[in-house]
Amino acid sequence: MNIVFTCGGTAGHINPAISVANLLRERKPETNILFVGAEGEMEADLVPREGFRLETLTISSYNRKLTPKAIHHNLVTLKNLQQAQRKARQIIRDFQPDVIVGTGGYASFPMLHQGAKHGIPTAVHEANAMPGLTTRMVADSATRIMVCFSESKAHYKHPERVQVVGMPVRQAFLYTTRAEARKRLGLSDEPLLISAWGSLGAREMNKRMADFLALEVQDGCPWHHVHATGSFGWRWMPDLVKEKGVELSAHPELDMREYIHNMPDLMAAADLIITRAGASSLNEIEAAGTPCIIVPSPNVTDNHQEKNARVLERNGAAVVLLEQGLTAQALYDTAKELLADAPKRRAMRDNLQKMSVVDSAERIYNTILELAKQ
Repeated sequence: MNIVFTCGGTAGHINPAISVANLLRERKPETNILFVGAEGEMEADLVPREGFRLETLTISSYNRKLTPKAIHHNLVTLKNLQQAQRKARQIIRDFQPDVIVGTGGYASFPMLHQGAKHGIPTAVHEANAMPGLTTRMVADSATRIMVCFSESKAHYKHPERVQVVGMPVRQAFLYTTRAEARKRLGLSDEPLLISAWGSLGAREMNKRMADFLALEVQDGCPWHHVHATGSFGWRWMPDLVKEKGVELSAHPELDMREYIHNMPDLMAAADLIITRAGASSLNEIEAAGTPCIIVPSPNVTDNHQEKNARVLERNGAAVVLLEQGLTAQALYDTAKELLADAPKRRAMRDNLQKMSVVDSAERIYNTILELAKQ
């Protein structure tokens, strides 16, 4: 059996494919697996590290503006797409895939498109609540569309092809208990708050978080708080926090760091997390059942983060605050109110775990086997 996984650009597209590929390798070791991604992107590091072969295509994004620079960029994108389509056809001739699985990013379009044209079963995984551009472009020809939220089915012309599979997350998010996580972290009964805006950070929200830390100091640091600045924020946020009158060395309850490397433990131990609404993050939150305040990024295509967050909000699993007009005081007051309301947090935790698809990788694996039989 020959399987192609095509994805690229972000860890949220690549890691789900790696999770399923590892399951295939474990259960069907005779399977030949090939990844196809974008040249020079994150997959060039992540995929070979897991021991999988990677082919790359030259891919660029579309710019929706009408400026001369944007038009020129889109002409280059069209040229790159033509070349990528030719290489996709060559990969299909050489590798002879039985199934092609796309998990997101512009890099997945050429393989999915050419696979459908050649009569090869194709499956596309859409992590966001609303279909992104690539998914919309292949939805009519895809054999299966795999989504994270049951509410997403209504957005497709052929709901009979849509399966709710969730999104694969690391096992540690599913099975780490609060008690064992807090023991490893050296926490007793004090509430734990986590905040993070992604691996790069978000400048405006990190500025507000500096004021948030100052409010915590004024309030006597009523809980333990771990904040991840992201790589960009780490360059300037420590100085800004000092300007706000916060001397972190004098307040061990406030733990500011560049990255959170032990997120499964922290999320299992936490009473509340404040974060963005990327699909990967939300699925990890669901798996861990961590009560959350979501501040969607306003700087994403089709405002998809707010749409993701609203699904959780409608299910009583999250509090959603919009970045525009949000003050540090309002964010602090909301966090303080939730941390004082144990029944509400218990209800949020229950609702999150009801939404979580714990066997997501297994469902995608079974879909691949079903399509391979065709």
